[in-house]
Amino acid sequence: MRFSRRDDRLGEVRTLARGIANEKILIRASRVAAGWAFFYALYRWYYAAGGTVGMFGTPVSADQWRRINAVGGAIIFVMAVLPLVLFGSWRRPRARPALLTLCWLMAVGCVVHALIGITQRIASLSGAYAIPFPFWTTIDRTQSDLQALLFNEPWFLMEGLLWAAIAWGGALSASSRRWWWIGSALAGTGILTTIGLLSAFGVIGRVIVG
Repeated sequence: MRFSRRDDRLGEVRTLARGIANEKILIRASRVAAGWAFFYALYRWYYAAGGTVGMFGTPVSADQWRRINAVGGAIIFVMAVLPLVLFGSWRRPRARPALLTLCWLMAVGCVVHALIGITQRIASLSGAYAIPFPFWTTIDRTQSDLQALLFNEPWFLMEGLLWAAIAWGGALSASSRRWWWIGSALAGTGILTTIGLLSAFGVIGRVIVG
């Protein structure tokens, strides 16, 4: 009986410690994801305001270029605010399935974007593939590829991994369906990346907008 009580108390202590560790992961991942996205939103808004540092060519329409970056910055700013706004919702069990679904979509979407983009840029730098640039009158392809490969696509990759960390700290680590979430995320990433690459390289019809 004494051993049973000790085991119960030890189990409670371990559960409490695990809960504290997961909350720390949630807090850190949410803050880093917010800051990471806000930084990228500022980058977009810089071009929307007419900035030219880092420009790799001349767009067909400067106004269109600024509008695209303004809208992109606004969308990414929402991504920056979202982890902080949703932080308290993880304490509500009924909200967790929806939150885990959102994290799945964000993680898979960002990682797929990064993998497709990185593959395209490597192929472009090697001369095996020429990325079409219909919205540019002049362009430095090498500079464009390097900027995407070293900055833009790593941002998406890190953002996706941060949303996976948010899911893990929020509820996933304690969920009985965590391996289904992880397995489906990996499978979805593989399938969507394959379809995206087949589309990008012209093997199948265009299925990705952007």
